[in-house]
Amino acid sequence: MYRREFLKAGAAALAASGYGYAQAAQDQKARRVGLIGCGWYGKIDLIRLIQVAPVEVVSLCDVDKHMLSNAADIVEHRQDSKKRPRTYSDYREMLKERDLDIVLIATPDHWHALTMIEACKSGVDIYVQKPISVDVVEGRAMLQAARQHERIVQVGMQRRSTPHLVEAKERYLDTGALGKIALVEIYCYYHMRATDHPPATTPPDYFDYEMWTGPAPMRPYTTLTHPRTWRAFMEYGNGIVGDMCVHMLDMTRWCLNLGWPTNISSSGGIFVDKASLANISDTQTATFDFPDLRVVWEHRSWGEANDPKRPWGATFYGDKGTLKMDVYGYDYTPWTPKGDAPTTHVDVTYEYDKFPEDRTEKDLERHVAPAVRRHMLNLLECIDHRDKRPVSDIEQGYISASSCILANDSMALGRSLEWDPATHQVKGDKEANHMLRRKYRGPWVHPEPTLASS
Repeated sequence: MYRREFLKAGAAALAASGYGYAQAAQDQKARRVGLIGCGWYGKIDLIRLIQVAPVEVVSLCDVDKHMLSNAADIVEHRQDSKKRPRTYSDYREMLKERDLDIVLIATPDHWHALTMIEACKSGVDIYVQKPISVDVVEGRAMLQAARQHERIVQVGMQRRSTPHLVEAKERYLDTGALGKIALVEIYCYYHMRATDHPPATTPPDYFDYEMWTGPAPMRPYTTLTHPRTWRAFMEYGNGIVGDMCVHMLDMTRWCLNLGWPTNISSSGGIFVDKASLANISDTQTATFDFPDLRVVWEHRSWGEANDPKRPWGATFYGDKGTLKMDVYGYDYTPWTPKGDAPTTHVDVTYEYDKFPEDRTEKDLERHVAPAVRRHMLNLLECIDHRDKRPVSDIEQGYISASSCILANDSMALGRSLEWDPATHQVKGDKEANHMLRRKYRGPWVHPEPTLASS
């Protein structure tokens, strides 16, 4: 009964402000949209926006000419106007036009900060992929830019908009059905870490490797660098913790209404795959302490998952029950002395009836498409009204990304870190505070926070 009522209510809300949006807004001027970063998830995000809102994609930007042309072909086919968007190789030239309402940012992580801050200055509202930054100071500067320029910024941490996870939160966590929750285990056991060791080679002529590298250290180019496998290197991101833990930590914070962790510790390294070129950890544990609650992350990019049916997810342990959540569904089991209570299982929501094109779209994470659509709708609602923050506001992105960055810093230093959210510093640890800001490669200049207290 609860699930039926939940889905019915959700469908009504979406009809009012979501999937009926395009039909109800035919008389409105279409929002003008640009995309910076036309790779895998950039296209996924952009097409989900096209599906649910009257938009005109007028600008695309990428340093890979093939990727850029492919994205332009897709947009020309998918958007109602059938117009081909303008294409750029430099995001600054695209933003200089000052003719956009919304910009989507889906570059590699090391480019998020500079592109997002420049977009804020150009007066657009923004959807930026997670994690928002590769260092803590970048994230704080991004948050301040959004507030200073009064921009609406949604971060692509779409677990907060995943239908079955919203249901689980409202049904079992908001109601207190689990009782006192003192431990959450979050984890990823995907074999997602690159394991080969290709030789250095010349970048392809259609790819501007100098611009792609931007503020990051210049590494020898290999076939792992581009596309998609750049996450093998810490120079461009924060490893599996920055990529996968950030989702589950953020989901946990959202579900339990948590702010900053007070203490962060992590250990791990490259324990198994010592032959590959990748320099991110293949084994790592991180602990995020909150008052009366411990959140423990673990990843291994080798071996079997602890639960083969749930290789990436979160388990909430309460004294009255246990809730397991992932992108494919959730399981709730109330606690009984004999352990004989039945488990309630709910699967991910697909929407092939509304969006049959999801079935055939190349490289689409089909189970995630409904969440991205709702994330876009939430962004649009906040843009329309401007009196509330998006469900995954830039401040939430800053907290979740920075917590994961601090976990990596803790692993590198070999000690736990006590975080002070008032000063945005690690308490009593000069070496750790020095690590809050990465060195930028010239001529790029690291963004700095402009407001001392925020």
